[in-house]
Amino acid sequence: MYRFHPSVKWTAGYPDRQQIVSQITQLWKRYGLQERTKFNTRVHSARQDTYGRWIVNNDTSFGHFDGILAAVGTCGDPKMPRMPSQEAYKGEIFHSSELDGKTAAGKKVIIVGGGASAVEALEFVVHTDAASTSILARSDKWIIPRNVFVDILLALNIFGQETIFSWIPETLLKKFFYRDLEDLAPTSDGLFTETPMVNSDIFHQIRQHKAEWLRGDIICFTEHGMRFRQRAKGVPKGGPGREIEVKADMVIMATGYERPSLSFLPDECFQKDYQPPKWYLQVFPPEHISVCCNNCTYVNAIGTVGNYHIGIYTRLLLMFLVDPLARPQEYWMKRWIDMTSHLKSRAPTGAFDFFTYAELIYWFVFCVAINPFRWKWAPFVFLGVGDALPKRVVGREERVRNGLGMRGKRFE
Repeated sequence: MYRFHPSVKWTAGYPDRQQIVSQITQLWKRYGLQERTKFNTRVHSARQDTYGRWIVNNDTSFGHFDGILAAVGTCGDPKMPRMPSQEAYKGEIFHSSELDGKTAAGKKVIIVGGGASAVEALEFVVHTDAASTSILARSDKWIIPRNVFVDILLALNIFGQETIFSWIPETLLKKFFYRDLEDLAPTSDGLFTETPMVNSDIFHQIRQHKAEWLRGDIICFTEHGMRFRQRAKGVPKGGPGREIEVKADMVIMATGYERPSLSFLPDECFQKDYQPPKWYLQVFPPEHISVCCNNCTYVNAIGTVGNYHIGIYTRLLLMFLVDPLARPQEYWMKRWIDMTSHLKSRAPTGAFDFFTYAELIYWFVFCVAINPFRWKWAPFVFLGVGDALPKRVVGREERVRNGLGMRGKRFE
């Protein structure tokens, strides 16, 4: 599972609530966050005063702030669609976020959905010894092994899109990972267009006849399960197919989450041609470099999931706040966005709708290398060390500017 701090260590791939709360509590105490946090406060707006300081909810009692780090993520309230005849079903229905404390032991289980939430649900049914599992997915989705070496190799596609060589990893996955289940591999969507499912166990479960992957469309609930129109490979969503009843004692709705809103940011952050994720480095709105929407604008990617890039984004924000000469101008941020859009103009997705970790690292290196005043910050930005030297240099630069009558705006 994703580690939100380098010191976090999980004892299993999917830690339980107790482990997560324990790790959060340790970090909470280590950094004294209880004194810096206000709970039960919904942020409706953020605006700048005449001095460029941020005011939250038009209430100065919260304080004045030099920057905003939005960390609302990509998963908000659970999506729980209402299905036809759902009230007729006599079994249990849960969203994939409600599985703590539940068990599927000895039960027939239906998982509705084929994305990341389905992976979470599959882990649950496997570890609680379900009798059988049926995954009902509207479309085929690339599945890659949970193997660091394989994931890193796939993430090395620095172009961040489909290329003329994409058939190579796709073919290798089909031959050596899918093998006899190659029929489940997508035919219309390439590997580098959408976040794949990362799971090494699903094919084993299918081969052991403990799970089945069914492609098609849900028609309605029945008293003992779901009515389902199973489609052949290549038939589009909503197309013709064979109608079957999939029986189950438990239905898990792996239907994902609503995306949290960024509407509290000023309207100018959402210009017509520069709306998220089409921002500078995907997280900085060009109109406000003092705002970093860390991991909020992500859509799809392939990479080794971790905290590394989140730390870099945070330290870039700190560099921009502290060092006026390292701070990018709106014009050049928009030119970088335009350049990246042009380079990925042939991508089947939007330029910023999919990236690989190699492309992300390229973005970071380009950002630091293009401006010589950022070079002194490189160890701090990439490794989180060595901030004392650049801060001393910034202090001297400021004294020189002041002596010349050039007072640059600086966020202390």
